[in-house]
Amino acid sequence: MPPRPSPSSHPRYHLLKTLEHSQREAVASSAMTSTCDNFMNAFALHLGASSIQLGFLTGIPQLLGSLMQLVSAGLGTFMSRRALVIATAVVQTLLMFAFAGLAMLRSENLATSLLLLVIFYHCTFNLIQPQWRAWMGSLVPQKQRGVFFASRSRLTMGTSLAVFLAGGLFLTWSDNQDLAWMGFSFLFVAAALGRAFSCYFLWQMQDPQAQTAVPNLKQFIRTFTHVHQAFYDDTFRHYSFFVAGMQGMVAISGPFFAVYMLNELHYSYFEFSLNLVASIATQFFMLRYWGKLSDKRGNRYVMLLCSAAMPIVPVLWLVSPNFFYLLLVQMLSGFAWSGFNLTTANYLYDIRPHHTNFATYAAIQATLTAALVFVGGAIGGVLATAAPAITEWLPLELGSGLFIVFTVSGLLRLVVFMWFVPRAKEPRLRSHPRLLKLIYRVARYNAISGVVLDWLTVTNKEKP
Repeated sequence: MPPRPSPSSHPRYHLLKTLEHSQREAVASSAMTSTCDNFMNAFALHLGASSIQLGFLTGIPQLLGSLMQLVSAGLGTFMSRRALVIATAVVQTLLMFAFAGLAMLRSENLATSLLLLVIFYHCTFNLIQPQWRAWMGSLVPQKQRGVFFASRSRLTMGTSLAVFLAGGLFLTWSDNQDLAWMGFSFLFVAAALGRAFSCYFLWQMQDPQAQTAVPNLKQFIRTFTHVHQAFYDDTFRHYSFFVAGMQGMVAISGPFFAVYMLNELHYSYFEFSLNLVASIATQFFMLRYWGKLSDKRGNRYVMLLCSAAMPIVPVLWLVSPNFFYLLLVQMLSGFAWSGFNLTTANYLYDIRPHHTNFATYAAIQATLTAALVFVGGAIGGVLATAAPAITEWLPLELGSGLFIVFTVSGLLRLVVFMWFVPRAKEPRLRSHPRLLKLIYRVARYNAISGVVLDWLTVTNKEKP
């Protein structure tokens, strides 16, 4: 009798091992993303960043980074997606060590160096996303994608919150010992080690549908022609300016909540972490509820409902500095952001023209959003710098000059919302040979701009 083939030689065995490594990679990489997304403003304040520099730190990296999603689509014609993902992950590991080295320098005027490193981080993060999305979309069996990425998101969420709370505790202890520099160094070294393990797991993963990259300059250029074509559609144009405008107005105040908590309310780093966790945890647990409501009432209804709460949130910070009250404000913020991010992602899929590349349209919208976030961050930096002088001209006394920034952000959010309401159309449901659903994964967590959902693929909807 011929020898029976070894189980390790079966394609299904390699697929299962690859998916197992992917879950481990999610846990390892969370150490990096949770650190960079939620402690960066605190780190900038530790390095002595000014209000203007904080505004630039919010806007410039996102603007330049978002352009890399379009670049990534073109680079995919020159090298394999697996090679591009692994190479970029290695660069991110080195960047984490660079952040740690910046903390160890313990000198002034390092905010500019931090800005450059954050720009590189955002560029690499956006460069890797389209290729990783395509890779995982081809790996996970179609009927199991929803379950797989829900499980992956739970692992990512649990790890991120653990890192966030542990990091806040360690930073509080090190700051009490007048060793905050050591706390930040340790935090970024841990992030680097997490990303290093992530690189190892990525290396262990296979790409059974890998294709040999063939340089194609025409295809690279064609990616950018979709930008001009997309904005001919009124619904897409109004939607894009609404989402970008709302995020841009949020960016006016976004960086300065950390300033208010750490510099003016004198929160410990652990209290600061708890405040952000209140928003992040609320966002995550509300996603399922908003998904069910949008299925029942439509994405437009939920999107407008959550958008109506956006102008209220920054103004609520003016009411009281009480720690527990601000936790409730953050929970309200998370309540609104989770529905907003989920339904705006679904709405984009519904309104895109037929037979077009959804990923390209998502990249276009993300680039426009990043441009307005840059503008909002710059405005916020100028306002925060001028706030002390402005308060002297006001007839009433404010608890903080930053309340001007919060109020302006809230009013401009209201303007964006009122502009979009008459232009928000209920998209016509798409007809397909089979009913489809869009699969997302929770890619990142940010207490200011919400749970970041990354579109992955379309798959058959399971029958009840």
